[in-house]
Amino acid sequence: MGALFESHVHLPLVHRGKVRDLYAVDGDRLLMVATDRLSAFDVVLPDPIPGKGQVLTALSRFWFARTQSIVRNHLADGAPEDVVRPDERDQVRDRSLLVRRVRPLPVEAIVRGYLSGSAWKEYRSTGTVSAMALAPGLLEASRLPEPLFTPSTKAPAGEHDEPLPAGAIEDLLGAERAAEVRRVSLRLYQEAAAYALGRGILIADTKFEFGVDADGALVLIDEILTPDSSRFWPQAGYRPGTSPESFDKQYVRDYLESIGWNKKAPAPALPADVVARTAAKYAEALAVLTR
Repeated sequence: MGALFESHVHLPLVHRGKVRDLYAVDGDRLLMVATDRLSAFDVVLPDPIPGKGQVLTALSRFWFARTQSIVRNHLADGAPEDVVRPDERDQVRDRSLLVRRVRPLPVEAIVRGYLSGSAWKEYRSTGTVSAMALAPGLLEASRLPEPLFTPSTKAPAGEHDEPLPAGAIEDLLGAERAAEVRRVSLRLYQEAAAYALGRGILIADTKFEFGVDADGALVLIDEILTPDSSRFWPQAGYRPGTSPESFDKQYVRDYLESIGWNKKAPAPALPADVVARTAAKYAEALAVLTR
């Protein structure tokens, strides 16, 4: 089938997010459908990116398998096609996960290994990232001396995530849980960055989301290390002081910045060539990382 902007199956809809549609399967499981919607600057764009949902799902499955020794994840047993009607299977095939119900934590756990995006803008203005002072003289895309944990709020669709000031994550989660989220996030990033480097990709930054299960254990949820949640740069040609080419939605962000969009809904339509180039970049990221 073609690009899927919005799914519609017979199960009760729990939530329609920026990219994923979440349905109740039973008391223990949810069906998470990765559509081809694309969000930029926390606003959903009107044009889907063909094949994007399949890329997100395949990469998430790949990384969940590689990181299960570090932290539990929310994958559940069963096939998505088995919980929908026969005429709905095309909507979920290769773009859906069956996941366990957990209590989501109200933060996005962002880890940065390089100076880019909003972090670069802050540093250029104040010499800090998330109010943490960095050495002077760093360039755009400079590798940081060590990865930084810079958590943010988790905003609903149409609203902007905001950096959490020092101490705020402890207030939200408690000191022990906050320390665990930080420790696990940094380890996930370091393990993934080392793997990706061996395939010629630099992971500039990424975000993780977590929940807590009925046993009180930390659980990795949503997606992991995809072009939606990460900046992937080809190592070949990487040079600090430039905005590197990327395997993610930075191409769309750059286009939107170039036309002067105010980053508020409604978002402008994307030209066909931007849609096609973005789809190709997502597919390339999957091919390179999982080869």
